[in-house]
Amino acid sequence: MKLVVEIVDAHDLMPRDGEGSASPFVEIDFGNQRSRTTTIPKNLNPVWNQKLLFNFDQAKNHHHQTIEVCVYHEKRPIPSRTFLGRARIPCSAIVKKGEEVYQTFQLEKKRFFSSIKGEVGLKIYLSSETEQSSLAPSSSPPPPSNPPPSSKNITEPSSPAPSSSPSPPSSPPPSSKTKTKPSSPAPSSSLSPSRPPPSSKNRPLIHDPSISLPISEKPLSSSSNISEVPVSNILYSSPSISQAAPIERSNSPVPEAESPVPEAESPRSSAEEPKEEIKEPVEAQVAANQHIYLHQVFHQPAISFNKGPQGIPSTMQQVNPNSHPIPQDDYTLKEMDPQLGERWPGGGVYGGRGWMSGERFATTYDLVEQMYYLYVRVVKAKDLPPSVLTGNCDPYVEVKLGNYKGRTKHFDKKMNPEWNQVFAFAKDQIQSSSLEVFVKDKEMVGRDDYLGRVVFDMNEVPTRVPPDSPLAPQWYKLEDLRGGGKVRGDIMLAVWLGTQADEAFPEAWHSEAASVHGEGISSIRSKVYVSPKLWYLRVNVIEAQDIQPNDRSRAPEVSVKAQVGSQVLRTKICPTPTTNPLWNEDMIFVAAEPFEEQLVLTVEDRVHHSKDDVLGRISMPLTVFEKRLDHRPVNSTWFNLERFGFGVLEADRRRELKFSSRIHVRVCLEGGYHVLDESTMYISDQRPTARQLWKQPIGILEVGILGAQGLLPMKMKDSRGCTDAYCVARYGQKWVRTRTILDTFNPKWNEQYTWEVYDPCTVITLGIFDNCHLGGAEKQHGGAAAAAARDSRIGKVRIRLSTLESHRTYVHSYPLLVLQPTGLKKMGELQLAVRFTSLSLANMIYIYGHPLLPKMHYLHPLTVNQVDSLRYQAMNIVATRLGRAEPPLRKEVVEYMLDVDSHMWSMRRSKANFFRIMSLLSGVITMTRWFGNVCHWRNPITSVLVHILFLILIWYPELILPTVFLYMFLIGLWNYRFRPRHPPHMDPKLSWAEAVQPDELDEEFDTFPTSRSPDRVHMRYDRLRSVAGRIQTVVGDLATQGERFQSLLSWRDPRATSLFIMFSLCAALVLYMTPFRAVALVAGLYMLRHPRFRSKLPSIPNNFFKRLPPRTDSLL
Repeated sequence: MKLVVEIVDAHDLMPRDGEGSASPFVEIDFGNQRSRTTTIPKNLNPVWNQKLLFNFDQAKNHHHQTIEVCVYHEKRPIPSRTFLGRARIPCSAIVKKGEEVYQTFQLEKKRFFSSIKGEVGLKIYLSSETEQSSLAPSSSPPPPSNPPPSSKNITEPSSPAPSSSPSPPSSPPPSSKTKTKPSSPAPSSSLSPSRPPPSSKNRPLIHDPSISLPISEKPLSSSSNISEVPVSNILYSSPSISQAAPIERSNSPVPEAESPVPEAESPRSSAEEPKEEIKEPVEAQVAANQHIYLHQVFHQPAISFNKGPQGIPSTMQQVNPNSHPIPQDDYTLKEMDPQLGERWPGGGVYGGRGWMSGERFATTYDLVEQMYYLYVRVVKAKDLPPSVLTGNCDPYVEVKLGNYKGRTKHFDKKMNPEWNQVFAFAKDQIQSSSLEVFVKDKEMVGRDDYLGRVVFDMNEVPTRVPPDSPLAPQWYKLEDLRGGGKVRGDIMLAVWLGTQADEAFPEAWHSEAASVHGEGISSIRSKVYVSPKLWYLRVNVIEAQDIQPNDRSRAPEVSVKAQVGSQVLRTKICPTPTTNPLWNEDMIFVAAEPFEEQLVLTVEDRVHHSKDDVLGRISMPLTVFEKRLDHRPVNSTWFNLERFGFGVLEADRRRELKFSSRIHVRVCLEGGYHVLDESTMYISDQRPTARQLWKQPIGILEVGILGAQGLLPMKMKDSRGCTDAYCVARYGQKWVRTRTILDTFNPKWNEQYTWEVYDPCTVITLGIFDNCHLGGAEKQHGGAAAAAARDSRIGKVRIRLSTLESHRTYVHSYPLLVLQPTGLKKMGELQLAVRFTSLSLANMIYIYGHPLLPKMHYLHPLTVNQVDSLRYQAMNIVATRLGRAEPPLRKEVVEYMLDVDSHMWSMRRSKANFFRIMSLLSGVITMTRWFGNVCHWRNPITSVLVHILFLILIWYPELILPTVFLYMFLIGLWNYRFRPRHPPHMDPKLSWAEAVQPDELDEEFDTFPTSRSPDRVHMRYDRLRSVAGRIQTVVGDLATQGERFQSLLSWRDPRATSLFIMFSLCAALVLYMTPFRAVALVAGLYMLRHPRFRSKLPSIPNNFFKRLPPRTDSLL
């Protein structure tokens, strides 16, 4: 009988090579038998898929034995190893072959001061069949010299092809240096006749020097591409594999200095285990060729463990392999090395001639790549000739450069027009050596007349770099179109070469958007927006006097309704029916400058539960109210109410206004609060509304929006997919929008923006959208279709400023991960360059010691319901005001950037938050386990050292706190080596996005109220009841323990209370007469006593506590 330990993979190992990585291997020790796997270089998430075999004697009792799995980092070139963690598996958990499942085990420490993290995935079972162990070779061959040529995904057929027929024994295997054509079959190796063929079960590749695997039709060589090896010729044919996973190749070559095994993405240990993802080729070994590079490792999807991070107890469930598609995208952050702020080529100007030398830098945009444009400013014209037929001139200007033409608007009957319009032609689109500027006369019928032209030689165009002053325009005499000399008329022009840093760039007509006309031109330009200044309006309704109801025979039941724009709030009905009601209630609204709405107060009488009579109202502009900056009281004011008379004798005076009663209110605009218009988790500004309370900025945030890569098509155009992408960034009150790059999946913006930073604990949000307002809808379906179109979301990135180092430039490509109804999807990558500059270290330290929000949030805090309601109102106001700008920042864009739906229920978010809490508690759990091992003397050396430390601290108690703080200092100093090297990004594993079930996604994207069928809603309700039932049980258990503690002195159990108070009296006398140091010494030694002096039964205090009576017997 053989014990088979299949080492599948490991996750999140501790880096040990000083470069943020490790070269791990696994060594297993069982019953004085030791074996190890191969070494995977430079990989913190290695994948082995190797089996190690050990002799297992069934006649012996192995229940007290353990399988020790140790993970090490192999150091080179000096042969040594570093401990990465271990896991101990009891032999009682071993199952027979066919019952094994993939399990992950948390790596544990050997010593208390060790820094260990990660987990290892194993399959352990007993097998009576002969299986060979896949041992590691002593050396590794060099990697292939040529990287894969492309990054396209190659999908294998649904069933693997059988291996090629065996060749005659005399025919040698093909040489690794020989290349054969794809059409000609190549001889292949066969299985040894002395061994049976491999089993048809889905099993990992096993290394055996006596078994040669089938070789592909194209022999492997150092110069052949990895993609030339068919997976079906490498893996054994298995009928249990129903669908092959798609393969993703890498664009980057394998470094020569590193070992040849590229990094592989490990299979997950949670419910998504069937969707195994292999990002790079995985190394396998054969006899004839020693090393080949596998693209794929298959696992049969069957039973998986639904397990959370950090060793959370797992539940087993059936997994549908087709319910979760195998991810094909790389969700990691990629570091970039673009040419930021490069010098001017060719001596400073296009063509090598000009005014400036090559030593001049373009320093305005130093976080983006320089993009060069030819600018043409058309200012005005004078003394243009009139038409022979009409005697007037309707002039316009056409600028032509190669195949690109831009034109100004035309003026009716104007001989001296002024345009002041700028045209920008991208340098990579320049197809001509001359620039032509034509002046034409627009005709109602027939072809437009030429009035003249001006021609510029591109080699003579000067270069301008900000902060130089703008180039002064000059008058040019118009020339005849046929070169017949000068004609009547002059035009004022300025032509220069510049970059996107030029002041004319945002408002210029761009050749890249030559296909956009009409109103669509304004929607593609880059713009900077400023959020409206928001105030909290506090309305304190105190009382009213002389309220006259319509029915004089009854006392009125009065309430007050306050309205500001679309915001409506009501007071409670006065508990005492009277004509002089008293409320003294506060109502808070959101108002934005300039104040356009009015405060409308309406006094209503509840006549019936569905009917309210209006007894009076008053409308007041917000500008009349006082603005306060702190918590000082504001003077209250009486206002007369206006109402319509409805008496019997006043039938003819129904339309006249008269004063009948008055209301006492206190109204003010709160300037000491910060009006929250975004989620507090991603807050970007914490300043109060009143500018007088603002502090000095502590730093500057600079963001270079370089471009995007691999965007997906968002709409159909001319029967093909296309994307017109633009980027929006929001931080504080400043919103920026880049220009729209038309019809490309790899847009390049290269625009740089700057923000003042008042608090480093803030978040900047950047999102990419597809522009659906380019003018096409107006032409085809009219303006209504254009207004109904919505800009599509592509993805979003958040960067927390406190995670950035000061004065360091981060240039990375961020994955755009979006959760869709079909699951997690990568929409592309956003390339950013970010730099945070600190202006004062003293101010930075000062900020970290002060409250996050203004002091009014703590002196007069708002309730949670008020914060949520006011945030929603503030978001609506911001979206409305920004939607009125030109071009508008549309509501769907603002809502997506402000996370308007972050408060909605989601089973996925609930799971993610639960496992976040459990990961935080994992440290406490690990510490408790370690202390338990010390108390049970699992490691005698550690227990002895802990006893010595305990005695030292008892003898010198003044060293306790210094020791604790010194230990924290040393831990922080040690962890500095492993600090993050890049900003955090969207984590699918942390978000629980990879293991989400389809119905949970459908529930998350459901509307509110729901629009699903009643049966599905019932099913979700029952599921929610089951989850709430578990929470109810946990809460009940906590309440039970608390009631037991409370019943110690409540005499619910007279005998238990009597025993406890007598024990308390004795303990008080003993502790009074005994020094505290002695008590602590005895208590500590009792807790750390040897297992020989321990009982397996619960302790006396535990037994006494569990016998105390809770109040569960009084529950219905």
